[in-house]
Amino acid sequence: MNSVVALLQALIQIPSVNPEGNPTVSPNGEKNVAQFIADFLQPLGYTLTFEEVQPGRPNLIARAPGPGGRPRILLGPHLDTVGIEGMSIDPFEAEIREGKIYGRGSSDTKGPMAAMLWALKEKASTLASLPIAVDFVAFAGEEAHQPGSKHFAQHHSAEYEFAIVGEPTSLEAVYCTKGNLWAVLKSRGKSVHSSQPELGENAILKLLEGLRNLHGPFLERLRSTSHPVLGSSTMNLGTIAGGTVTNVVPSQATASIDIRSVPALIAEKTAAEVLREHLGDLELLNFSESPPMEMERDHPWLKKLQKIDQNLTLTGAAWFSDAAHLSAAGLPSICLGPGSIDQAHTADEFIKISDLEAGSRWFEQLISGLAT
Repeated sequence: MNSVVALLQALIQIPSVNPEGNPTVSPNGEKNVAQFIADFLQPLGYTLTFEEVQPGRPNLIARAPGPGGRPRILLGPHLDTVGIEGMSIDPFEAEIREGKIYGRGSSDTKGPMAAMLWALKEKASTLASLPIAVDFVAFAGEEAHQPGSKHFAQHHSAEYEFAIVGEPTSLEAVYCTKGNLWAVLKSRGKSVHSSQPELGENAILKLLEGLRNLHGPFLERLRSTSHPVLGSSTMNLGTIAGGTVTNVVPSQATASIDIRSVPALIAEKTAAEVLREHLGDLELLNFSESPPMEMERDHPWLKKLQKIDQNLTLTGAAWFSDAAHLSAAGLPSICLGPGSIDQAHTADEFIKISDLEAGSRWFEQLISGLAT
């Protein structure tokens, strides 16, 4: 590798679509990317550990060269990408056009990953002598249920002072994010022939009534919980499904919803517990919840970053990331990396080469700043 651009191209060319819902695209993709990173970091003196969080799906923990006993921070992007359905470009070619690198993950989040790794390579001669160890951790599964960061938070969060999670933030420090609750709601009815609907119970109509009720007091409850940076909690109805054929009264129907929570909503209860209070006859079939994340604006590590980069912007985001699970386990965390979140998950995902190179320089500046 002779440049951060070539490094990113190599990362894009290793398909690592999250296997949940996409098992045939790249079943060993996360593992393959983790091995590539290990091969890149080993010559720099890093000690490498693969921790399998699910069968065939590891986290990579790379511990910096140098003496033990130092405070430790970590740079932590995720290994997986979203799917490639509907893309208008070759997702894995890593084509360069008009100053941009195209491909799945170029922005989210192999671009930030490449910037971090290249900075470690450029500053390799200083890593062992720094007063703070700069580790690199690559998480499995961020794009669905975050098994990697949950496992790491449970087993390793106490080992670290601070984490920078790699996401495309335009090199702004995202110090607070909304939480997320994905839930499937179900209604049950009674099937009869559609010529006598009065003898049955239409599950679709019961579901619609339950959803209308949610858009009353529950939605008001979401709107009443606000944050000075993140705004209010929100809810989106994503999918509805139900019934079998036209001439049968449906016996069941489901809907999926996406709730984005601010810290005030879950001050006393989880978002799922708050939701249950408003479901009525609807069942909460299954759900996955990630907490909001918020780091104090005057935290010593944020002050240190602002001293290193006097132009650093602190901001918040409505999306969630691995940083939320690290933060919930007591590890102060932010998200930061080159590229724009506007390009994440898009049909023609790309990152500007100038942004990628600026990201690499930013992490080099960070490492240099840790020496003082």
